[in-house]
Amino acid sequence: MVLEVALIDVLPGHEDAFATAYGEAHSIITAAQGCRSVRMTRGIETPTRFVLLVEWDSVEAHDENFRATESFGRWRALIGPHFAGPPRVEHFVDVPA
Repeated sequence: MVLEVALIDVLPGHEDAFATAYGEAHSIITAAQGCRSVRMTRGIETPTRFVLLVEWDSVEAHDENFRATESFGRWRALIGPHFAGPPRVEHFVDVPA
């Protein structure tokens, strides 16, 4: 399992519209093969900053089963107009205890 972490800054004044768009787009990403869970959080100190957390079976599941599909285009069309700039996206794996 890998965790995708996307740091998303939205345009000032677009916070509520972005959250509404994410509500509409949520089912698109959760339907992708290999997607285990999706969570969006919003900054307290910086309310224009959101963090998307997605658990995928693998990086390939993210890239091939979502980013390379029409579903990604629909997802991005809903939330993208609110971006202040390109999101910073990285993938992480758990560190064993």
